[in-house]
Amino acid sequence: MQRIHTDIPDVLLIEPKVFGDDRGFFYESWNKKTLAALGLNADFVQDNHSRSARNVLRGLHYQIVQPQGKLVRVTEGEVFDVAVDMRRSSPTFGKWVGFTLSAVNKRMAWIPPGFAHGFCVTSDFAEFLYKTTDYYAPEHERTLLWNDPTLAIDWPLEGTPILAAKDTAGKPWPACETFS
Repeated sequence: MQRIHTDIPDVLLIEPKVFGDDRGFFYESWNKKTLAALGLNADFVQDNHSRSARNVLRGLHYQIVQPQGKLVRVTEGEVFDVAVDMRRSSPTFGKWVGFTLSAVNKRMAWIPPGFAHGFCVTSDFAEFLYKTTDYYAPEHERTLLWNDPTLAIDWPLEGTPILAAKDTAGKPWPACETFS
């Protein structure tokens, strides 16, 4: 596996070593020792799997209590994945980073606790898998408005995104609860 640096040093892109031939391919999607050597030391407690259609935008979500670190990847299709630093003590507080994750590039991303996270589907559909470092706690979930003008995230959307009610009702950046 290879670590690819992003504009926010705590957010990691990870490119696995893929072994392919005429039968298909193989790669390790999780190896605790290998990922620890790349700077990702996390204990995961939950795996999640979603499937979404083109132009579905999920996010930007975070848990103010029981913050979750997430190791995310796409097994079918393609998404534009975004992480927003919500940690006031961080030099990148209020900054965002985005990148493409796909079944073709097989890259994974590490989104540490203290970040809001979301993605939009840029293919006909996408299957999105993620491991989390804490359990889902709906009472602590918060949503940062996906199109907040202060953040000005450059989502690669085709028209109006398909949103859940909670994402439409997200709070703008200045009104969001943040981490110390």
